Amino acid sequence: MASIQDSLNSLMTMDGALCGALVDSSSGMLMGSAGSGVDMELAAAGNTEVVRAKLKTMRMLNLSDQIDDILITLGKQYHIIRPVVANEGVFFYFVLDKTRANLALARRKVVDVERDLKL
Repeated sequence: MASIQDSLNSLMTMDGALCGALVDSSSGMLMGSAGSGVDMELAAAGNTEVVRAKLKTMRMLNLSDQIDDILITLGKQYHIIRPVVANEGVFFYFVLDKTRANLALARRKVVDVERDLKL
């Protein structure tokens, strides 16, 4: 089992990793972060709204399912949002440089890190 900081440090070993965070979606507050280049407090709050909006839409559509991850593809970056299954209301937020990152490997890495996280 890995701590928050160990988990975030593990994410940052990926090629193209720019920054990562663990976020409490009930408050929008950071539980931990690593890397640089993004205002992580602002990103945590903004991506909390993304998660809340998706969950609300799923409820309105009567979808009996869960979010595995949310991928946002920008011109120069990938943003991965991954809920922590064992801790409802907590998610990883991971930003990668699109030119250097392998999206499939990055998604797999977030799954592995999420599985090993100990809160």
